[in-house]
Amino acid sequence: MTQSETPAASGKGMIMLVDDDKFLLDMYAMKFTQAGFSVYPASSTADALKVLREGLQPKAVLFDLIMPEGDGFYLLETIGNEKLAKGATFIALTNEMNDDEQKRIMELGASKYIVKAMLIPSEVVNSVALEVEKK
Repeated sequence: MTQSETPAASGKGMIMLVDDDKFLLDMYAMKFTQAGFSVYPASSTADALKVLREGLQPKAVLFDLIMPEGDGFYLLETIGNEKLAKGATFIALTNEMNDDEQKRIMELGASKYIVKAMLIPSEVVNSVALEVEKK
């Protein structure tokens, strides 16, 4: 991806969404766009890593934990190992309510763990916006 192909960050900055559920990806992309963020939706870990390796610098990366081709743990480990998305906030957005998984994802560098079923989409957007503002 060349600089001219990089999605332009607008308003509050770029959010990368990584989820294999197209409905949720589209819905959250719309919600974040309405809130003033630009959005890069990635339907797989491979897609997310590809554009990050090509230089995309999002303010935040929201990712599901359970995905068929490389889970959220792999995504976060690879981003850390390859020093991608420098300065980004990493937030797990999942339906997993497992304390061990939450502890592990936080140890890998996530700043927040959001359980999708516990918040309505606008609350997710507000929570992410607050995390981004902290940086």
